[in-house]
Amino acid sequence: MADTDGERRPAGELESSVLAALWAAGVPQTAAQVRAAIPQPLARTTVATLLARLHEKGAVGRRPGGRGFAYFPVEDAPGLTARRMHRALDQDADRGVVLARFVEGLGPEDEAELRRLLEGDDR
Repeated sequence: MADTDGERRPAGELESSVLAALWAAGVPQTAAQVRAAIPQPLARTTVATLLARLHEKGAVGRRPGGRGFAYFPVEDAPGLTARRMHRALDQDADRGVVLARFVEGLGPEDEAELRRLLEGDDR
């Protein structure tokens, strides 16, 4: 799918817009409602396909609504990011090396926050 410049959108941009619309709504939304809430001019069928894919990935739930489904996010943005991180970690056989490289790449503030969380300091 190309934008007006003839270039492809960054991976996940449309899914991110759909999720942002669902988070902002706070109540289940149909594909037509999501379409009206996102900045990109997309066909309702495109939005319905994006919602179906997000449902298959477990990022959104759905219930009967209108002539189709009404969708809702199953997690907030930080929860979804954590889920993605777990999925990426699960794809590598050597979790220790992956975690070590991840920690090596942390800045001092993130490292201190991770240490605080691991020590169980709830502040």
